[in-house]
Amino acid sequence: MSSQVRLRLLPSAKCLFDEPVQVKVAGLRSKQLVTMRARSTDEKGMMFSSSATYRADGSGEIHLDRDPSLSGTYVGVEPMGLLWSMKPVTLHKRFIKTSSLTPQVVKFSVHEEEGKMLAEAINERFLIGDEVSRRPVKEGNIRGVLFTPPGRGPFPAVLDLYTFGGGLSEKRASLLATRGFVVLTVALYGHDDQAKNIKEVHMDYFEEAIEFLKRQDKVGSEGVGVISLSKSGDLALSIASYLPGVKATVWINGCSANTALPLYYKKRLIHSALMFDFEKVIPTESGAVIGRYVLDNPLAEENKDALIPIQRAKGHFLFVASEDDLNWDSKTYMDEMVERLKRHGKDNFDSVSYPEAGHYLEPPYGPYCPSSFHGVVRRPVVWGGEARSHAAAEVHMWKKVQEFFRTHLSCDAAQTNPKL
Repeated sequence: MSSQVRLRLLPSAKCLFDEPVQVKVAGLRSKQLVTMRARSTDEKGMMFSSSATYRADGSGEIHLDRDPSLSGTYVGVEPMGLLWSMKPVTLHKRFIKTSSLTPQVVKFSVHEEEGKMLAEAINERFLIGDEVSRRPVKEGNIRGVLFTPPGRGPFPAVLDLYTFGGGLSEKRASLLATRGFVVLTVALYGHDDQAKNIKEVHMDYFEEAIEFLKRQDKVGSEGVGVISLSKSGDLALSIASYLPGVKATVWINGCSANTALPLYYKKRLIHSALMFDFEKVIPTESGAVIGRYVLDNPLAEENKDALIPIQRAKGHFLFVASEDDLNWDSKTYMDEMVERLKRHGKDNFDSVSYPEAGHYLEPPYGPYCPSSFHGVVRRPVVWGGEARSHAAAEVHMWKKVQEFFRTHLSCDAAQTNPKL
């Protein structure tokens, strides 16, 4: 490495996962052409990497928030492009980061055209802030993790239904807690051994989780929020429609009807399951399939028992849809729900759609995933979206989600400034 070339990450090489960093290079020759690279390995040991070509200015400096990439995994001025454009070395792999206990480690480097490394810097991207409490929960039927911000509170409370094969992911919950929410993230189907052979879902499980959350000492909101994604979206709609005390529900790229598994409450069938027709998958040259049209029509008369009566919900909704979601037709489902609520004289909703975003909208700055293995379809599926637009959508959505919860889960919370 060159002793003259310096690669700096500002304001610090350590940051939270959802925070941007400024990448700056100094000590290059005037107008020197170099390649910037980023590498990171996920929890499964899969390597992801990105690269971009830059030309230094007259002073031998490159600022990623000012200078355009000329070629590589992205082009143009993209301050965080090296992060969101990272691709797996193996096709159809998604960056797996489910545990909050360890940071994502990203190695940034700058290279001569011939490949020689000139400088390197390591970025540690933490999923949990200083003094945020993390407590595994195994109480009654609940299987999850509770995150509590530092300070006296009171804080608003959120139930996180993050689907990861029905299992547990802590990423979104720990980051929300770092931003000032008490968050309980739960495995969707409870016990691991039950999840493998699941034949039905019971809403009593989520009711138990909500009651547990409300009992926590630092919880100050009268009701709770629910945040979802994909299959958990329809579960969140049912929770909001049937269970008391749900004040704010975030639905991200889900369906308007109960899907895949029948839903029970107090041993009574509440909703039958909207089913899939896998003969409607569309193959692609990459080997992944498009599943956008495999779900039966939720508005068809024969499926009316699966449609969730969101018009009876007392709380507020934030509907978030990606228009290029190729997993299922989220934008159409959102439009139908908005129209239905208006038809019932309701104005308890906000909605936002992103034209070129794909299915997996998550906290920002993780690698964009165009395709990966789907547990239900049992093969790789195309998630949709264009990488740059998807990354921008995640930044916008993440701010909007926090604003929505703060508005509708108001309490006299002491402000928490996240720090490492």
